[in-house]
Amino acid sequence: MAKIQTPQPVRGTQDMFGETEERFAHVVATFERVRRLYGFKGLQLPVIEPTAVFSRSLGEATDVVSKEMYSFEDRGGDSITLRPEFTAGIARAYLTNGWQQYAPMKLSVHGPLFRYERPQKGRYRQFHQIDAEIIGAAEPAADVELLVMADQLLKELGIDDGVTLQLNTLGDTPSRDAWRAALVSYFNDHRDVLSEDSLARLEKNPLRILDSKDPDDRGVAYAAPKIDDFLSAEASDFFAAVTAGLDAAGVAWTRNAALVRGLDYYRHTAFEFVTDRLGAQGTVLGGGRYDGLIENLGGPATPAVGWAAGIERLAMLVDRAPTQWVEFALIPVGPDAEKFCAKLLYVLRRKGLKCDMAFKGNPKKRMQKADLANAEIVILIGDEELKNSVLTVKDMKSGEQVQMSITEELMDSRVGATYTRNMLRAGLEFRPGTFAPKS
Repeated sequence: MAKIQTPQPVRGTQDMFGETEERFAHVVATFERVRRLYGFKGLQLPVIEPTAVFSRSLGEATDVVSKEMYSFEDRGGDSITLRPEFTAGIARAYLTNGWQQYAPMKLSVHGPLFRYERPQKGRYRQFHQIDAEIIGAAEPAADVELLVMADQLLKELGIDDGVTLQLNTLGDTPSRDAWRAALVSYFNDHRDVLSEDSLARLEKNPLRILDSKDPDDRGVAYAAPKIDDFLSAEASDFFAAVTAGLDAAGVAWTRNAALVRGLDYYRHTAFEFVTDRLGAQGTVLGGGRYDGLIENLGGPATPAVGWAAGIERLAMLVDRAPTQWVEFALIPVGPDAEKFCAKLLYVLRRKGLKCDMAFKGNPKKRMQKADLANAEIVILIGDEELKNSVLTVKDMKSGEQVQMSITEELMDSRVGATYTRNMLRAGLEFRPGTFAPKS
């Protein structure tokens, strides 16, 4: 009989477990906590969207649409795409659900995205992002809030060291249009030295030539016309308000005049948080203002600004994820104690306490498993102790242990978690970093 070959994962995907999963979960949990501090509402979106959502928003000429999207025709003959990014789907949801009545809206989302590109360090074909958007606010204060929120997120993840906020303005519509025309004229005069990719971008995406990595392109781009020469008074005031807001909040930033967004619906602020700890692909979080996107999708002119960050890339920068642990590990000795502990486990968990008990094993093996689970306190109880309505509480850090009575309050599922936690620590006095017997 032929040996069955074990299926392998799809190239560019990964299975996460252990420290990798813990780092990933830590990033998501920190994002969820920070976005609530700023009043951002959570959002869940379909993984699949009509292909037009992305082709109309990202542009047919972009690499994402022309080379990287996972698109297919479903059984009904409709063209469907696995989402390659969040912003277009959020804009679609804003329009189709009639959320204009709630504007301005502060929205956040996280989850998997899909792009067919060459897998490399921190970059996968199925990858994950966190995303924050403010829709319906034209004021520079919205840009500032998003940037301050991003800065706080990186600080709370402990990865802000060596990360720089790079900032630029793309101007308002008149400013951008004038700058774009000047760039097209300038690059046309230097067609002979432009790369093939830049020549293809010249008519539809000339701003993208400014951030080309090709050495010849970079030399030409360095001397290209600058946005500052075309800024209207209104656009200058907008950028000044953003930078003043960042200064007031104590968020450090640096100007990067080559930082652009190629699509025409981007306006005003463009930004990236960049690190030197991830090699050439140094952006950990990026975004900008996209006042023309919702209009591109058939809606009314609607101001909007947002950012996104790759969870895998953020997780790689985290020094160490918080260790998973349990507060109480239960170790029964004897059949009667086993039944009692099963009941006690249920009661404690109903009270919201982190606790666990090994499915089988002698007391020594169960103690080893409690240690592996980083248990803070172990509750030991044997059949003889149970007859006397007592149990033993042991502090795993100091090794100290005491006996305490099994009270009605302990077994009452209505008693709160804080009260129960204190009861189980009865006889053990908390001191910073340890537990010790009461004197």
